[in-house]
Amino acid sequence: MSDTQPFNNVRVVEFGQFVAVPFCGQLLAEGGANVIKVESPDGDPNRLMGEVAPFESRIFISRNRGKHSLPLKLSDENARPVIESLLSWADVVLMNFRPGLAQKLDIDAETLIRRFPRLIIGEITPFGKKGPDANLSAMDIVVQARSGLMAAMGRIVEGRPAPGDPVISDYMAAASLAFGISSALFRRERTGKGGIVDVSLMQSAMTLANNQLLRSEDLDREIHNEIISKIDQQRVEGATFEEQSASMPSARMLPLRAIYFRTYDTADGTIAIACASKGLQVRFAKALGLDDQDRNAAQISKKDLDYFLALQQKVETIMRSKGSRDWLDILDNAGVPASTVKFPLEMFEDPQAEANDMFYLLDHPTAGQFRALTPPVKLDGNGFQPQGATQPFATETRSLLSELGFTTGEIDNLIKQNVTHEQ
Repeated sequence: MSDTQPFNNVRVVEFGQFVAVPFCGQLLAEGGANVIKVESPDGDPNRLMGEVAPFESRIFISRNRGKHSLPLKLSDENARPVIESLLSWADVVLMNFRPGLAQKLDIDAETLIRRFPRLIIGEITPFGKKGPDANLSAMDIVVQARSGLMAAMGRIVEGRPAPGDPVISDYMAAASLAFGISSALFRRERTGKGGIVDVSLMQSAMTLANNQLLRSEDLDREIHNEIISKIDQQRVEGATFEEQSASMPSARMLPLRAIYFRTYDTADGTIAIACASKGLQVRFAKALGLDDQDRNAAQISKKDLDYFLALQQKVETIMRSKGSRDWLDILDNAGVPASTVKFPLEMFEDPQAEANDMFYLLDHPTAGQFRALTPPVKLDGNGFQPQGATQPFATETRSLLSELGFTTGEIDNLIKQNVTHEQ
């Protein structure tokens, strides 16, 4: 840690497991924060999902770097002195307990802000803290379904909507929470007061579908109600999801989704092209030798539909006539944004990722060496720095409790009472 890091000397207690809060904690640690991750005596469940060493897995390592780990049985009354010491020590508390558990433990945000007015509490809930779904538990796939994001992404497997493998609502929530914590810390510098940062997985997912979640109350409302009524009727009649999906309007205008903003098969792979502006569309058409007519995309007639579908077939045939590398050269020379479709595994050796230091080598004390992503934000002066692995589970128990002010005898008693343990 150094003075050039934005969160230097910021002390964070993380009551988090799985994805969103742990990744937020890692982002803060990469910015210089001192993060203590409080885990159950059995450890974060992610530790056991595909272990590469005892209590270590790839997914745990991917979102828990740069932290200290303290096993603690929060529900045990004998843990209360440790909880109190952590809260007194902290500048920031992060939590993603299942609904109702923080209140049961008497560490919910509203209670904490009353007791510690300078404390910043960041919490992530599935659906928000109010409303009919406030007490429901959920994870990414459920939130994607509930928020409309899964349908918006349009991925269908065996006739059913399906999420992508990345848990995108979790990572969006983590980034949003980190932004909120940064904002609250900045505000505290001016006002001296802490605050509550409230992020839901549901709104994080909806933010990712932002293009489709703006409605003109004058122009769209009646049409949207008609579409929803039609889909409701289709559900009653047992229509498939694909049939229901066909009733939904696309956020992209017909020329974009048919020709100019999509993927194409080539002779040896797949490429994506992005021509959102008229100028880029002209360049793309010229590069392919097309004479595209000027159409008013906002008012598509049957004639226009037939035209664009015929043009789509023509372009697809042209794109299959050359390999991806040839097309990338042609489109790059024309100034058209394009890329082959890569698999994540290909990124480890990607020259562009290497040139921009997007990976680093992480030496893990028990699981070997890993190639891991560097912080997603670059800040001059090494403001964000790749972090080492969290030490093996329960090996820092005694040193952390000692730092919090507990004597050797008190620590021994906590271990005997099974409130915590050490390796």
